[in-house]
Amino acid sequence: MRIVLFCDTQYNQVALANKIAARFQLAGIVLEKGSRKNKPLSFSQLFEKILNRTVFFSLRTAWMNLMDHYKKQYPSLPAVPQIEVGNINDPATVDFISKIKPDLVMISGTSIVKKKIIQLPVPEGIINLHTGLSPYIKGGPNCTNWCIAENKMHLIGNTVMWVDEGIDSGDLLSTSLTDLAGNETLPELHVKVMDHAHKIYLDAVQKIQDDKKNCPRVSQSSIGAGTLYYNKQWNWKAKRSLLKNMKRMPAYFRSERYQQDKQNVITVPL
Repeated sequence: MRIVLFCDTQYNQVALANKIAARFQLAGIVLEKGSRKNKPLSFSQLFEKILNRTVFFSLRTAWMNLMDHYKKQYPSLPAVPQIEVGNINDPATVDFISKIKPDLVMISGTSIVKKKIIQLPVPEGIINLHTGLSPYIKGGPNCTNWCIAENKMHLIGNTVMWVDEGIDSGDLLSTSLTDLAGNETLPELHVKVMDHAHKIYLDAVQKIQDDKKNCPRVSQSSIGAGTLYYNKQWNWKAKRSLLKNMKRMPAYFRSERYQQDKQNVITVPL
């Protein structure tokens, strides 16, 4: 089964690409680099930037530690055909897919894929990795952080879904809670969640390759509505809440309430 991966250039995606190539036939990669426009910062944006480099520096370093973790293991992308685009929906992406003719397209960490990509003839379909537990926690910039900030730590997990035109709204192929002790530091937590995300993504691909007709396709609305978070909501108040709740996490994970909360979570096993 020939696979094309859509991803960005961060090292968690480089790691994913290498893991795919080690286990399956990775035929190509489309890298979304995006376009950076140096617009003047508003007062509120400048204020947030200062806070990120001072009060919330630990949140920034947790993500950077995750990148360093993967960079040491996977310093470069696998040697397969690849292109770079400013946006994943660029015409170059369509041309690349038409040339490679993959059986399956995998997506991780890119902009929302639009109709012209979704309608391409890809026999086994297009799937997306969402590092959050759908339908409960959707959006960005980081659903694990939102789970902590919103005191929904029992919902830390990952999702593989079939792609539609919405934001993390496609039918579910696989969802799973991340196995946590509750005493992890934020950097350790991010590594565990990302490693778990990669595992369930590769397991989902294996299921498609071996037993496509029995792959789950569960509507998110059949489970519940959940909450969709936006990047603009990730402000200093949310970040402050995350830091406070991290201190409460060990006690919560030892409590009966945590076990009760987990029992109410519906997941989609392969």
